[in-house]
Amino acid sequence: MITLREVQSSDLDRFFEFQQDADAAHMAGFASTNPSDRSIFDHHWHELLSSDDTIVRTIDFDGEPVGSIAAFEDEDSREIMFWTDKRFWGRGLTRSAVTRFLEDFPERPVSARVVVDNGGTLSILQALGFREIGRESSFSNVRAEVVEEILLQLD
Repeated sequence: MITLREVQSSDLDRFFEFQQDADAAHMAGFASTNPSDRSIFDHHWHELLSSDDTIVRTIDFDGEPVGSIAAFEDEDSREIMFWTDKRFWGRGLTRSAVTRFLEDFPERPVSARVVVDNGGTLSILQALGFREIGRESSFSNVRAEVVEEILLQLD
């Protein structure tokens, strides 16, 4: 069973482990330049958790933290981002968690960004009604190259 809950300090150790997976970081396209540097990770999460403009939840599956989901203020809308442990990809857990998150926080519009070759995330967002509103090129530290991102929005 999927649940969303407040992030606990013990979750951060798991989130840090998830970030170490090179395949997952590559797929996300955007992560720390040095994903093994815990101080950078801790700084990033401190900023997320202490921001009044950011909503952050842990994705739990049967009592185990398997990912995170957040929405932060970005210009005229909230932008959503999420990360799920690679062991749980392809099982519908992420889609279920994003669905629940969007139900809990019905503020619209909500935007998202996806690297063009991240088919799993793109599929989840499109299935939930996000539509493409543009494309943008950005430098990816993880990939050490410029990547194309699809910009999406849910009204």
